[in-house]
Amino acid sequence: MTVSQGCYDVVVIGAGPSGAVASSLLADYGYKVLVLEKEHFPRFSIGESLLPQSMEFLEQAGMLQAVVEAGFQYKNGAAFTRADDYDCFDFRQKFSSGWGTTFQVQRDRFDKILADCASSRGVEIRYGQTVVAVETVADAMQVDVISDDGSVFQVSAAFILDGSGFGRVLPRLMQLEKSSALASRVSLFTHIEDNITDTSFDRNKILITVHPEHRNVWYWLIPFSNGRASAGVVLPREMYVGLEGTEGEILQQFIAEGGMLKRVLENAAFDTPVGIIDGYSCDVETLYGERFALLGNAGEFLDPVFSSGVTIALKSASLAAEVVHQQLQGLQPDWKAEYAIPLMQGVDTFRAFVEGWYDGRLQDVIFAEDKSNQIKEMISSILAGYAWDTENPYVRDPDRLTTLAELCCNGFRN
Repeated sequence: MTVSQGCYDVVVIGAGPSGAVASSLLADYGYKVLVLEKEHFPRFSIGESLLPQSMEFLEQAGMLQAVVEAGFQYKNGAAFTRADDYDCFDFRQKFSSGWGTTFQVQRDRFDKILADCASSRGVEIRYGQTVVAVETVADAMQVDVISDDGSVFQVSAAFILDGSGFGRVLPRLMQLEKSSALASRVSLFTHIEDNITDTSFDRNKILITVHPEHRNVWYWLIPFSNGRASAGVVLPREMYVGLEGTEGEILQQFIAEGGMLKRVLENAAFDTPVGIIDGYSCDVETLYGERFALLGNAGEFLDPVFSSGVTIALKSASLAAEVVHQQLQGLQPDWKAEYAIPLMQGVDTFRAFVEGWYDGRLQDVIFAEDKSNQIKEMISSILAGYAWDTENPYVRDPDRLTTLAELCCNGFRN
């Protein structure tokens, strides 16, 4: 028997970063907000290397102090290596104004901190709840939910925000999914006791390693503050299906081929099962409707190479909360102009850089020896998450990356 359990101004699906921030901002406006989360927190998730731009959104939502006090690993940039090549970007040395440092976080703790902050600001969060249906009824959205104890209930809301990430609840229920234009890839990942003794290794930066023979295969190493780290490899799906061995064996074999990464992790203890995400890139027909909007990865997920997922999620939450507020006040906001277009400006910048990474153009820029400080600062800004700063020529016109790569390959200084 389905039981009605109340009416809300906003129902948010998912208590991850986008859901926590959006619900907190809406609660600050005085709205009655319910968050429905399928899992029980804390729970494992990847996407552990934050970008400095995300600090602005955490501060806006009143969550920054709790994150700072959690003791996460300090992060000030990104390092890249390929065979004997190495370069790093210090996010404090960037074109755009704003935060230049951030953290590398275990997402189980990080997400729980954000959710707890939202709860402290008046948001109701229910864990172990799976949204199975949504329907427009009169002037509200009706949401059908199954609890993990098997009970079934309904709630109604004037508006729904989907922050379910890879769960992509509304895209599935409302047939909004479409194929991504990006190639299908597989990611293998785990947490390790890193035991890094190499004094040249910088724990304050994520390390991105390119396979010495396959430029479309890369690895991440994200150090944490407790001597552990997140390690993973990303490779084309067609390459993965031809490999033999367990996920753990495949991951360790690739790391053994990783040049500097192999040396850095020579004493590592692989003590945690390896996870896999297959075909993670995704897209949707629309980011919003009359009474709903999609946040972060529930809308579109590009690729983990630049750690943009959490930043895009938080940006979408910040934008959406303001537009929902206008709508609930009886105004008629333009969701395309005030949400979709501004959000996609940054997503499109990241997409151009993802495409440039895999076709080699961005790698040519990153590993070029003669790029100017000005160019490096502009690239650093985007890598730091400032993909919405249209003062940056590479945000305003991401196609400039092609010309820059050609100049770098020809040895010209820009």
